Amino acid sequence: MTAGASLPAPAEHAAVAELTLGTRATDMTGTYLGYLGITVVIVAALVFLIWLGWRGRKRRQKDVPAPQEVPAALLEAEPRAAAEGMVIGTVSAGDYLDRVAVHGLGVRTNGRLEVHPEGVAIFRAGAPNYLIGAQSLQHVRTDRGVVGKFVERDGAVIIGWKLGDHSVETAFRARHASAHQELLAELESVIRPSDEESARS
Repeated sequence: MTAGASLPAPAEHAAVAELTLGTRATDMTGTYLGYLGITVVIVAALVFLIWLGWRGRKRRQKDVPAPQEVPAALLEAEPRAAAEGMVIGTVSAGDYLDRVAVHGLGVRTNGRLEVHPEGVAIFRAGAPNYLIGAQSLQHVRTDRGVVGKFVERDGAVIIGWKLGDHSVETAFRARHASAHQELLAELESVIRPSDEESARS
């Protein structure tokens, strides 16, 4: 430093630093807003494509009839077996990825499954309840689940049934795994008499 040169005042240093930081903050804010805008557009596009796919699936499945409603008498009846858990959803039989979209059957919800002599009553939170009539039941087993929720081996009860002319499967995961065996036993006891009656007719 040459003689006679003066150092910048501290206030001038502070003003320069503040101006620099403010410019950088403005630049970074613009960058972040740009990224946010791109993310929002991508998410919106994905949601739109999912909606289009779901609407198309419903259109293709328009010939699938609505399931039976749960009769009022069953609401007060004592079930053979029952369990709280998750109703994973309904798919076409043999195709775990072909979700049944119509009538809310493909919706995954918390719910309750009850086995009655008349069939299987399925109660769902935020979606319509329905009955799988005993005559419509075809088979029952355990598996890993269906599209929407795959769990450990034998972690879900799979109920095969006839909905109109369509063979479908509904998956249910009990909150307590110990309930699965009781459900399986009672479901099989309902299916067997139905098979015998069908054979006689």
